[in-house]
Amino acid sequence: MKVQKFVSNIVQLIKTFCIAVPVLGTAILFFACKQNDIEKIKAFSTPENLPILEATDFETLSTDSGTIRFSLKAKKLLRFDNDGKIFHEFPEGLLLIKYDEHQKIISSIQADYAKEFIKEEKWEAKNNVIVTNEKGDSLKTEHLIWDEKNGTIFTEEYVKIISADKVITGTGLTSDQNMQNWKIKNPKGVIYVAVDNKSQPKPTENNGDSLATEPDDPVISTTPKREKLNFN
Repeated sequence: MKVQKFVSNIVQLIKTFCIAVPVLGTAILFFACKQNDIEKIKAFSTPENLPILEATDFETLSTDSGTIRFSLKAKKLLRFDNDGKIFHEFPEGLLLIKYDEHQKIISSIQADYAKEFIKEEKWEAKNNVIVTNEKGDSLKTEHLIWDEKNGTIFTEEYVKIISADKVITGTGLTSDQNMQNWKIKNPKGVIYVAVDNKSQPKPTENNGDSLATEPDDPVISTTPKREKLNFN
């Protein structure tokens, strides 16, 4: 089961929460305002501006044969249906974690704001976005698109890749959805981090020689290619 389907099933759980239909409030405003405010009221009450479902302090698990595969936590979840274009909005952020069959965390994504576009099978995350892989390496950026159908993530914004021995920065990134094989389009620099008492941090100009890149060349991860990890 894809994550899209997993989160779409949220609707069944949301039904136990409140449904956002502020009809009474709109009626009160209508009679309280002047005639020239009617258009404003119409705009306010237009269906596409209102969620059809809303849940707060939302938390759910997805299991497969009794084994937990995903966990999702969000302070608020909103579901919209604008002329058949259905999407979920997480205005106060989310944390999505994928586990393997041994309950080990494979990957995770968290952000201060996110959207899931159901039919397109795409996610958009903004503000303090952090993606972590199973090795503990992390990607930090302010905007990220996850193409669930093709199993890729990408951004055109500033990125920082933090691993055990180095920190790489740049602008623009493409990667598989598990952050195992990635490429920075416009690298800015690499800082090597000490891993024992004998070694010292070694800042480098532009890109480290060990990466054999020029200032305008993409920085590519050296992680051996692994089996594609689908979010199903």
